[in-house]
Amino acid sequence: MDWQLFSLTFMTVFLAELGDKSQLAAIALGGSSKSPRAVFLGSITALILASFLGVIAGGGVAQFLPTKLLKAFAAFGFALLALKILWSSFSEQADT
Repeated sequence: MDWQLFSLTFMTVFLAELGDKSQLAAIALGGSSKSPRAVFLGSITALILASFLGVIAGGGVAQFLPTKLLKAFAAFGFALLALKILWSSFSEQADT
């Protein structure tokens, strides 16, 4: 196993998941349920399945498109998301 890739993937996903909607949903469900263990197992299973589907989709797309093009699409997508967040932030400030 490539431990460097494993560590990089772990840190990337861990940091990306901190404070996101799925974590907030797990906090809300865990705090309002009588079985936090079931909430934990359900959220772990969902994250594993979502990650599995992402890896499978990425591997499939990587067979047809060059790596540089995939990275360019990812960078463009992240840039669009950042611009959308900035735009909505400025719009909210203008409304207040």
